Order: sequence, then C-alpha cells, then structure tokens
Amino acid sequence: MSIINVMWAGGLPFASVHKVHHQILSRIEPGMPVKTWLLQGSASDCQVDVGPAHEWNLTSARLKGRHIWRLFRPWMRSRFREALLDSDARVVLLDGLGVARTLLPVLKDMPQIRVVVIFHGATRLHIASRELLRGFPASRLSLAAVSETLATSLQDELGLPVVALRSAFDPVAFQASLKPREEARARLGLSSADRRVFGAVGRLVGKKGFASLLDAFARAASGHGDWRLVIVGEGPRRDALQARIAQPDLVGKVLLTGHLEDVATLYKAFDWVLIPSLDEGLGLILQEAILAGIPVLASELAVFREQLGDTGWYAPANDEVAWSEAITRASQVPADAVALAQYQTLSPEQAWLSFSQTARDLISGRQ
Repeated sequence: MSIINVMWAGGLPFASVHKVHHQILSRIEPGMPVKTWLLQGSASDCQVDVGPAHEWNLTSARLKGRHIWRLFRPWMRSRFREALLDSDARVVLLDGLGVARTLLPVLKDMPQIRVVVIFHGATRLHIASRELLRGFPASRLSLAAVSETLATSLQDELGLPVVALRSAFDPVAFQASLKPREEARARLGLSSADRRVFGAVGRLVGKKGFASLLDAFARAASGHGDWRLVIVGEGPRRDALQARIAQPDLVGKVLLTGHLEDVATLYKAFDWVLIPSLDEGLGLILQEAILAGIPVLASELAVFREQLGDTGWYAPANDEVAWSEAITRASQVPADAVALAQYQTLSPEQAWLSFSQTARDLISGRQ
C-alpha cells in the first residue's frame, strides 16, 4: 500500500500545514511508500522535507475552474485519475477543503482508495462543499481537524463525524534541538542589556494580530528601556509593521527578524511568548513555546483554552489596553512557575502518544 499526500502549495504561507502533514506521515509504518503532490509551487519551497514529490504547477484559476479553465476541468480530472492509477495508492491524504474540492470528484469513483481530509483552520463550507463531502462514500472517507474546537465546529456544520487530531510534537526530539538561552539570544541579535525579552512568531499577516500587539507593547514598555519584543516571521504586513516600529514610542525596542528557518530552536531566548492571533486552527507556536519551557500569553480563543485551560494567560484579541495590562502583569510574576503549570496542563508526552495513535488509525482506516 502506498500513500499520496496532496498539498495545495509550498512556501512560507503553508509552512505550518506542511509541518502537520509531516508529523502525521512520520507516524505511519516504516517502509510504507509516500509521495507528495504539490498542486502549486515546488518542493524546494517547503519548510520540511516532503520526500519524493510531484509538482503539478497549476494556477489557482485552473484549480478552481475559473473563467475559461472551467472548460478544461474534465481534462484536468482525467490527468489526476491517470496519475492516481499509476501510483497504485490505497490512501490519499488531502490538505483541507480546497484540495478536497479538486480531488474528491476524481476519487469518488475509485473504490480502491481511502481518503483522509485534514482541516487546518476555520473553513467556509458552502452548499456545494457540504454536498461534496456528504456525497462521498462514508466507508472510504475520514475527516479530521487539528483541534477539538475545530472538529466540533465542523461536525456540527457538516453533520458528519470529524476526528480531533490535535497536532503535537515529539517532546524528546524537540527539546534536544533547543539552543541554550545565551546562544539563542545571540542568534536573534539580543544583548545582555536586554533584561526582559518577549517573543512572537508567525506570518506577518493581519489575522496574527501583530499590529495591535505593537501598540500594546508600546504602552506596556513605556519607561522600560531594557524591554524588547522580537517578532520572527515574514509576510505582506512587514512594511506596515516596520513603519510602526519606527515611531518614537517603539524605537530601539522591537526587532523584526524576518523568517528564520531555525526559529523552533530559539525559544529559550524569550522570557514570554505572545500569541495575539485573531483566529487559529490550533496554534503550533503555543506548543513549541511550552515544550521549550517558556510561558505563553495568548488571545482569548477557544482553541488556546482547549490546550491550556485555567493555566493559560489570556487577553481579548485585538484589545490594545487589555494586552498592555496583561504584558505588564506577566513581567511581574515568576515565569518559571507559569511555564511549569502550562507544561503540566498541555501534557506534551501524552499529547504526542495520542496524536501518534490517532494518526496511525486514520491512515490505516481504523478511525
């Protein structure tokens, strides 16, 4: 039996999605052949090793059947069908609804193949999408979401079973890769004079909430010349964020590092990790920070409370005043005690075992 792992695209915007699929596939039986299909982009743009890959080099217009490309949809589906038959695949893992809309019509009439669709975040389920999922043979289709919160929401909307596959990391491997505090701080360009360092990691896009975070940090750090905020990531909002950082109340206090491939090894540079997202499917940054022993202050989102419960530190999303006050409170408490409580609640060892078993069950068809 072989597996086809179908992804929408490579590149930084899809890094977390590739990471989750990589984790899932790492849990399957050794020796089982896996090939990744990238509908757009190239394997070299992916942030994890996707192994053998087929690059389809399709445009969004072609994939979505826009304009004249609607006429080519039957031809494109026949190409997918031929490639699936040639692959001798018995399981196909699909990245979200967009990929499902593209491949499910082809896979519906291929009874030898089971399908697993992984949902990574909030999804607009139009009538056609609901009918597509409901009309696929239930014995060959498994739906999974990367958090209990997302799984429950999708299940209510679809009226179909959705498995909660909360993504997790191997704690031993992750912790072994961490750089010591001083080395991590040097890598980020911090100095010994930076007494309090707050970190934030993610794509520089609106839904990550970094614009509001900068305003909140400016208020909280007023009068604290030795406080620093480090934002690690890249994206289309860089220029706007850079302009805000250049304002007098933030000059010299914020580092915008751009994308760093080794960011997962650098968490010990921070005293706290701030996650001001407006929306998240799961939030891998939260897990990475806690695995590194760093406490987290996050937006008041159900998916974060699902993971940290009452040990979490929360502030309303996009609320500059509330975030400023929460940052100030965080600076006044023993960070180690908060980190330990959050680690115990997240229970990374048990989470990894649960994730591994659920992933194997999905791939094998036992789920």
